[in-house]
Amino acid sequence: MSMKRTKTYSAKPSEMQPSWLVIDATGRPLGRLAVEVARILQGKHKPTYTRNILTGDYVVVVNASQVGTTGQKLEKKMYYRHSGYHGGLKVTPMKVMLDKHPERTIRLSVKGMLPKNTLARHMLRRLKVYGGPDHPHEAQVRGMVKQQVREQAAANIPAPDESEA
Repeated sequence: MSMKRTKTYSAKPSEMQPSWLVIDATGRPLGRLAVEVARILQGKHKPTYTRNILTGDYVVVVNASQVGTTGQKLEKKMYYRHSGYHGGLKVTPMKVMLDKHPERTIRLSVKGMLPKNTLARHMLRRLKVYGGPDHPHEAQVRGMVKQQVREQAAANIPAPDESEA
């Protein structure tokens, strides 16, 4: 019996062309939003996903200040950071964090869902979070839309017949 051997595809960094996605956080639960963003940053939504290569896309999250929560998380959930000195623990409730720094809540929740390695830090650099509806990445996003339209148009246009020429 001879069995045909197949090789597993492994993506190469030179083959990867990341796209830009804009996600609106208005009214969406923080955890569910973070799961979706983490999957896109890792590239798990693509068939070319390779765990040791940066295969994910850029993600722009807008309206971070309007992210939703369930239950009593606004009062009970706390964010901790430490200065390194004795008694230097700083505790911030989620409600205060959303009022002052809405970008940090999404960034911290996505960071917790990424793998703990050097590649995750590169993935996190591809995450752009903004509290309001405006963002400075319109050119990249619009460029990706134009590229997708061109690809779809090229796929739908039939080849010209030589008899018409």
